[in-house]
Parts: sequence; C-alpha cells; structure tokens
Amino acid sequence: MRLSFSTLACPDWTMSQIIAIATTAGYDGIELRFVEGEDSLWRLPVFQAAALGSVKHALADHGLAICCVDTSCRFDSPDAAERERWIEEGQRMSDLAGELGAPGFRVFGDTIRGGSDRESTRGWIADSIRQLAEIAAPKGVDVWVETHGDFASARETAAILALSSAPKAGAVWDPINCFIATRERLDNGAAVLGAAIRHVHIKDIRRKGGEGDENSWQYVLTGRGEFPLQELQSTLKNLAYDRFLSFEWEKKWHPELADAEFALPHFAEWFRKNCAHG
Repeated sequence: MRLSFSTLACPDWTMSQIIAIATTAGYDGIELRFVEGEDSLWRLPVFQAAALGSVKHALADHGLAICCVDTSCRFDSPDAAERERWIEEGQRMSDLAGELGAPGFRVFGDTIRGGSDRESTRGWIADSIRQLAEIAAPKGVDVWVETHGDFASARETAAILALSSAPKAGAVWDPINCFIATRERLDNGAAVLGAAIRHVHIKDIRRKGGEGDENSWQYVLTGRGEFPLQELQSTLKNLAYDRFLSFEWEKKWHPELADAEFALPHFAEWFRKNCAHG
C-alpha cells in the first residue's frame, strides 16, 4: 500500500505548500479535497492552462501522485434538476482528475431526505453514478462513491454499485464512517465490498460521550484512539489491496484539531513505525 493524505487537513493551503509537506513527510500521494479554500477545484487558476502544467511537473519532480480527486457531489435529491447540476460538477471534476492522472474521483450518496424513501434515493444515486461513469470512462477516470451518510454501510454501498451496473465505478471505503453509523466490523465491511474498494480512508477516534450517540466520538491523532488500525492493515492485506491508504484529518470540519503541520508528519511516522512492515 502507498500513503496519501486528504487536503481536508490543510484546506486553505496552496498546491506548493501541499506538495512541500507531502515530500518532507514522506507521502506517496495526495488526495485533493480543498485547495485555497475551494472545493470546486476546477475553478482555481492553479488548475488551469499553464499553471496546471506547472503543478503536474512539480508533482512528477517530487514523485507524487494525485490518487483521488474529491468532489462534494451528492445525488440524494428528489429534484432531477439538482442531481443534474451535481452531475455537471462531477464532469468538470473528472476532467481535472484526468488531467492530473488520478485514477478516480469521489462522490457521495448521501442521505434520505424528508419525504423520500431509501429505495427511491438509492435509485437516484445509482443512476447518477452510472451517468458519471460513462462520462468519465473515456478520460481513464473511475467514479468512486464513499461509504457515507445514510448509505454508509458496506452493504448499502455495494447495493448502489450493483444497481448502477457501471464497470468503472467503485468505493471509497471509510471504515470509521461505517463503524460510527452502523457499528460495522472491519472484516464484514471488507468481505461485502471486496474488489470494489478502490481507495481507503484511515483516521483514529476515541469515545467522549455515552453509548449510542454518534456525536460521542472525537477524532484523535493516529494511535491515540480506540479504532483497530492495525486490524485494518491486516484486513487490507488479506484483500491483497495495493492502492492508496489515505489519512483523512478533518481539520476543515473540526477546526479544534491539531494543525496539518503536526498531524500529517505524525501519521506518516506512526504508520512507518507500526504498520509498514506488518
């Protein structure tokens, strides 16, 4: 497995800053989420025209890959026009992913909205993923749906992928999302998703409140929490998973977390010490 990190950890940084810390901390890749405070990355001048070429050269010079381009796309709305707007956003982001040589881009399901039901929402999500997969395939880019929201469990994500019938679709497996939402075990999630897993998020959590309260968990520095991180490594090894393991430090959503300058090198060092030879 190769190591990457999500730029959720440093949402306001420039690409130069992101590349610098990836290099000094010893990462192999970068998962793009926010850059310079923007999540519609195609809007940024740094990803346009000659500036994009400079970014690609800088990545190559430092031996770094863009392993995933994350979007905010979600396809849970009963309004077809809203879903179409997200498909258009996904198309633009897939263009960027193709330019950067990323193998896939991340989308969400995501929630069952008031007045909707699970079956209908699943159908809207699957249909949108099918459309995006067809759009992105000629660019050599796959569409990956994250285990998230009301469809966080591996079984729900697998059902969406099966319904989409899209060969160029897969899953971003976030086992902590699955655990918090459904208490899903690592071995069960891995068994259900199997080869559909194209990208994996890793982070650590510790309980801070009462049992049964989703908000009773807090993110902590890697190795200081309760999530069985080394079991995750063993589970991925049993799957012969050889793609990226991506540290998702959610500083964007949880500003109280330690800064990226500390958290990103900390994870890389922890992994090399505890898992790299496991």
